[in-house]
Amino acid sequence: MTAPFLPFDPETLLLPPDAAREAAKPFTDAYRSAAPYPHAGFDNFLPTEILERVIGELAELPESETSFNRAQERLKSSYTPERLGTYTKNLFYALNSKPFILFLEELTGIEGLIPDPYFAGGGIHRIETGGHLDIHADFNHHAKLNLERRLNVLIYLNHDWKAEYGGSFELWNKDMTAKVGSFVPTFNRMVCFSTTSDSWHGNPEPVNHPAGTPRQSIALYYYTATWDATRKDHTTLFKPRPGTADQRDKQTARREMLQDLLPPVIFRKLAPRLHRIGL
Repeated sequence: MTAPFLPFDPETLLLPPDAAREAAKPFTDAYRSAAPYPHAGFDNFLPTEILERVIGELAELPESETSFNRAQERLKSSYTPERLGTYTKNLFYALNSKPFILFLEELTGIEGLIPDPYFAGGGIHRIETGGHLDIHADFNHHAKLNLERRLNVLIYLNHDWKAEYGGSFELWNKDMTAKVGSFVPTFNRMVCFSTTSDSWHGNPEPVNHPAGTPRQSIALYYYTATWDATRKDHTTLFKPRPGTADQRDKQTARREMLQDLLPPVIFRKLAPRLHRIGL
């Protein structure tokens, strides 16, 4: 059996810090020079028994906290770690721990990475047959912690997934004229990328597994204490692919217009109400 890329202990979920750093070093140049923005993919990322235990716990999911079923996000649900099984929850904590942060800092060159104890937007993501997530750039500001979003980590949980089953992760160039790369979301593949306001990505092709199996992934986001008052925060920004039936996100466009027109203090107070009425 091939050794996993990162030697987490399947029982304790501990990762030796020195081993974490060393694992990243051969890939730093490739990550930082990757186009269209820094990224990398790793197969056989964790010991397989770790993810098998996670999949076992996901057989009995609670009701999702967040579900999307609109033009840009179809049949997509999210589950925060606190409401999942004990082992799955502990894996998320391990991926927020210092040894894994050291691996990410060594790989990316981003110093001072901060994990999110609230897992905002993260957790287990599940997309059903016919579902998709259009090309987008992620929200850039963690308002509760006042941190700048810098890095995404995705670990896929889908055995024997093929490209023709849809749901591949796509990377697009900054002017949204071409797809530059893609990753099939197959079991134990990890994709990591630096996130900015023009790091366009998504899985826009509908999930179409012949057995009706949903696409599942682990998602975690990492931050730095580099946010300041000169920056403009934004929610998820969707962009339609040229030559496709992708729809423009009118809801976000209206919200950005209001944000530009209203004084910041008023917009912050109105934001929850605007969200509830679809603005």
